[in-house]
Amino acid sequence: MSEQTYSPAVGGVILYENARVRVWEMTLQPGGQCEFHQHHHDHIILYPQEGTLQGQEAGDADWGIITEPVPGFVLFRTVGTTALLPAHRLRNIGDAPVVHYIIELLEESPSTESQPYEHNGRGRFELPSRTD
Repeated sequence: MSEQTYSPAVGGVILYENARVRVWEMTLQPGGQCEFHQHHHDHIILYPQEGTLQGQEAGDADWGIITEPVPGFVLFRTVGTTALLPAHRLRNIGDAPVVHYIIELLEESPSTESQPYEHNGRGRFELPSRTD
């Protein structure tokens, strides 16, 4: 049996790319969602506006990831070099479009293992509790 593969397109539109970084824009309309995708590179996500998003990892029944950014909210994730992060998708449960920018750091991660999300404390970001 072959392993499921997911899109490495982490945004809707590439705004800029060189040998070191790739900048994506993703806009989710109210009620809209993106397809499952996987992050292959350490990355920073910038939110210039507020919104209400839910996320779901592949294989999870629930949309347990909660993101409620305010302007200037920043998330950072170290993917590492040994394995990809689980595939996930997002949906906008608010009543206004949500735009965010994903900056992929294309050089090899300085970490072998993935690291937990880091953020600047603006807004709310919660992951589901894991019992496994």
